Amino acid sequence: MRMIDLIQKKRDGAVLTKEEIDFFIGGYAAGEIPDYQVSALLMAIYFQDMTDDEITNLTMAMAYSGDVVDLSSIEGIKVDKHSTGGVGDATTLVLAPLVASVGVPVAKMSGRGLGHTGGTIDKFESIPNFQVEMSDEKFIQSVNEIGVAVIGQSGELAPADKLLYALRDVTGTVDSIPLIASSIMSKKIAAGADAIVLDVTVGDGAFMKSIDDAKRLAETMVRIGKRSNRHTKAIISDMSEPLGNAIGNGLEMVEAIDALNNRGPEDLMEVVYTLGSQMVVLAGVSATLEEARTLLHEALVDGRALEKFKELVENQHGDISYIDSPEKFMTAKYEIEFLSKETGIIAELVADNLGKAAMMLGAGRKTKDDKIDFAVGLKLNKKVGESVSTGDSIMTIYSNQSDVSDIEDLLYQSIQIGKDGVEPILIHAVIE
Repeated sequence: MRMIDLIQKKRDGAVLTKEEIDFFIGGYAAGEIPDYQVSALLMAIYFQDMTDDEITNLTMAMAYSGDVVDLSSIEGIKVDKHSTGGVGDATTLVLAPLVASVGVPVAKMSGRGLGHTGGTIDKFESIPNFQVEMSDEKFIQSVNEIGVAVIGQSGELAPADKLLYALRDVTGTVDSIPLIASSIMSKKIAAGADAIVLDVTVGDGAFMKSIDDAKRLAETMVRIGKRSNRHTKAIISDMSEPLGNAIGNGLEMVEAIDALNNRGPEDLMEVVYTLGSQMVVLAGVSATLEEARTLLHEALVDGRALEKFKELVENQHGDISYIDSPEKFMTAKYEIEFLSKETGIIAELVADNLGKAAMMLGAGRKTKDDKIDFAVGLKLNKKVGESVSTGDSIMTIYSNQSDVSDIEDLLYQSIQIGKDGVEPILIHAVIE
């Protein structure tokens, strides 16, 4: 078998067989196929698309290119959750302990963030001493004993995907739905979950900008999951404005703690309840979504979710005093109010630009080697649809630099104030 033949075959719109895809992925992971040939094949895939069989075979080849986690010794049905990303997305921080508190085992492997703000692991590391690495044995033991653990992804989890993603990033082939879907699902399958709930975000602050593209990605991933014998569902949630009010690692952790104290922003909690209800039903703990939502709400109100979060943090050696005293996270030198220049109703908050502003403050990474400042970020005091008067604070800038004029310029470009009210749509669709 020769790589040139696969390139020409896909270039001409033909379907690659499982054996051909296994050859391509196995050879590239082993260093036997050069970047330039893989780049050519990726570009052919970008233009010619892939069938469901091809995408599934690509996913499984990448999933099994390295370690595959065996979670069979964890009691119960293990349900994983994945978000395609956004701005101010603290969902997992609330969702993991909440779902675990009603008896659903949560064995979560998460990544670091590159871009707007940190990933889930970075947010947890804003808690002093929180350990994101542990052995497989300790990981499984933790989930069996307390019901939840959140750790960083292993370097050997779907290594072919890491190689392909790095190449896609520099060859203009990132935004290919077959390649996005197989990348996400290969890691989820390798992580060992029995069922998967996907949060596919759409809007300015998301990778998918249109509803049609988001639906196609969601439908593709759900089909991959089912073909791989994983119960899989997806929701399409809006990310045209940031989710919740906080953008930045420590700030998002404070917001998550507020949410676990039943004081969370409405939009964040709606996404948490929507995803959590699907997870609880897939785990067999509740028969209906309505029953699951009631169960989750009760666990939040009676404090079980917060106590589960403390167990999670303590088990991973984090300083739980920060959970009882979240003001300890607020260590930025400067708190600068960003004021409205006009009166009206907030018509738009461009999530992508607000994320960039947070990154400029130090809340995110431009390169994988950049260090994150956990204390900085933005906190929204007004959201889309809310009225504002001249001189009102639209948001608070938390900064360790005194001059934020360039950030303020970007923020003013990112906000539209009009005369008419806007009713944001948060959940666009559920894909089963």
